[in-house]
Amino acid sequence: MKYRKLGRSGLKVSEIGLGSWLTFGTATAEETAQACIHKAYEQGINFFDTANAYNNGAAEQVMGSALKAYTRSSYVLATKLFFPMGAGPNDRGLSRKHIMEQCDASLKRLGTDYIDLYQCHRYDNETPIEETLRALDDLTAQGKILYAGVSEWTAGQIADAASIGKNLNLRPLISNQPIYNMFERYIEKENVIQQCEWEGMGQVVFSPLAQGVLTGKYKPGQAIPQDSRAANDKTNGVINSYLREDVLACAAKLEELAAELGASLSQFALAWVLRQTNVSSAIIGSSRPSQIEENIKAIDLVLTDDVLARTENILMEINGFAPMR
Repeated sequence: MKYRKLGRSGLKVSEIGLGSWLTFGTATAEETAQACIHKAYEQGINFFDTANAYNNGAAEQVMGSALKAYTRSSYVLATKLFFPMGAGPNDRGLSRKHIMEQCDASLKRLGTDYIDLYQCHRYDNETPIEETLRALDDLTAQGKILYAGVSEWTAGQIADAASIGKNLNLRPLISNQPIYNMFERYIEKENVIQQCEWEGMGQVVFSPLAQGVLTGKYKPGQAIPQDSRAANDKTNGVINSYLREDVLACAAKLEELAAELGASLSQFALAWVLRQTNVSSAIIGSSRPSQIEENIKAIDLVLTDDVLARTENILMEINGFAPMR
């Protein structure tokens, strides 16, 4: 495994991380989920990402239970908050009340004394950003979290947060977690990467394999495999946006290019994401340990300028793909 610093912080995370969205506590049985976590750790993955809202806390419980087998200092544990965790008016968002209460709840579910990276799952237009940043800073001072970050914030929101944090002499945010893959590239076009570089923040991107479309399992003109995520009613709501004939045809051409490099499509897609130096980790999901073994080989795949240019030519064939934000 290879490791990169998360932004300008001293924290090092594996180039491939393991996430739990749409899998742990939902589509993947706990025994299999734990096997995936153990395989990831054995392969050198040290960055594990979850969120309180993933299956209403079940994903945190599964991940925390599996990671108890290892020395706490040997891995980086990340979770998030923002989305509703109850029916009450204060059971959502980024208010001080919700942040403090949900941090304690996540610590309990994870079975740990501290969270390495605590992330704001979305931007909260109803809470002053000063309130959010002060709450995160207080949690850091209390030792409940070590670092703070955000997820799917715009470049402007990130810039505002950084400016306010500096004026208040608060500890800086170190990460942003956006969706990023060959089909969804808004962080390039909307200056999110550039803004994060200015502010010393790194990207820990999710869905680098486009919900499995960039693994080659879905073929244009063919039926959806019955053992796939797209065939599961609990998880197919997100992937359906990718199941267009033009997208699948593009993926097929990318798979041919990957084969020329002696790589699988998933390895090629992950290497493409990691070509960005501001990307600290690409977070994969997994329903089988074997998927992890295959995907981590991406860290050794070098993409030349010629290959990147050919990739761009293939991707230009897709029109009007809207980012899933």
